[in-house]
Amino acid sequence: MANTILLALTPIFFVMALGYGAGRWNIVDNHHVDGLNVLVMNFALPASLFAATASASRAEMYAQAPLFVILSGVMLFVFVGWYLFQVRFRKTGKADASLQALTIAFPNLAGVGLPILADVIGPAGTIPLAVALAAGSIVISPLALVLVELNVERQGVSPAAGGSKAFGAVWHALTKPVVIAPALGIIFSLAELPTGKVVEASLLLIGHAAPGVALFLTGVVLSSQAFQLNWKVVNATIVADLVRPLLTASIVLLLPISSDTAKVAILLAAVPSGFFGILFAVNYRLDSGTTGSMVIASTISSIVTLAIAIALLYPH
Repeated sequence: MANTILLALTPIFFVMALGYGAGRWNIVDNHHVDGLNVLVMNFALPASLFAATASASRAEMYAQAPLFVILSGVMLFVFVGWYLFQVRFRKTGKADASLQALTIAFPNLAGVGLPILADVIGPAGTIPLAVALAAGSIVISPLALVLVELNVERQGVSPAAGGSKAFGAVWHALTKPVVIAPALGIIFSLAELPTGKVVEASLLLIGHAAPGVALFLTGVVLSSQAFQLNWKVVNATIVADLVRPLLTASIVLLLPISSDTAKVAILLAAVPSGFFGILFAVNYRLDSGTTGSMVIASTISSIVTLAIAIALLYPH
């Protein structure tokens, strides 16, 4: 168990440290990272999500439907709860609150979930991981993007009014590659459309770069800011590493689903906060310092919480 946690988390901190050092020592310009951000969010990650979902058989995709619904519901609940609390009681800007909520609600499935499932349940973990990633990318990411689009002013673009602005925000969010790719992959899977070994191999080649480059980019962004350990970061860590998995556990205990699906759902819910919020914050020129601190604190805390989750769910 200790070896599993070590193998999963050590590479994450190592790659983030590389990015942090590259930014701190001016090897990479940590104030201009648009190119790396585009590489991850428009190319590498969408390719990985499409390849993973499209390669699953229809039967495998149907079998993962409960996992998709459960994790979507949990992530949505956490997202809405944090967003409303921050906007109504903490007077946080709506755009920043939405990206904080995205960070807390959407776990780091690509960077942490993948090696954890690979070590715990083997190659069979690829499909549920892809479905979980698709759930966050299709349900949670567009919601966060719509809220950002509605509440952020773009340079050189006059703000639209009423329904026009709302429609534009929804359209801009839903046409992001990171949203379209997993949705298209699920369609390919359910329709049993072949992608072909050449296409799949080509997509995976660029897709395999997504977790590493995203973590490196996270480190570069963090190098331009000071780590913030405040009550907001502490509360975000508690919600991500404790509330999210406990909420998932309470739900799966009430539903008539297989024990394997229940265990995977809880384990994936215990994965620390993800990096989407940071990457979107960079893209929209929003506060990435708070979201970055949330990711660091949650990842460090997960060394303990993930170990407990694995010990309880997979004792052997």
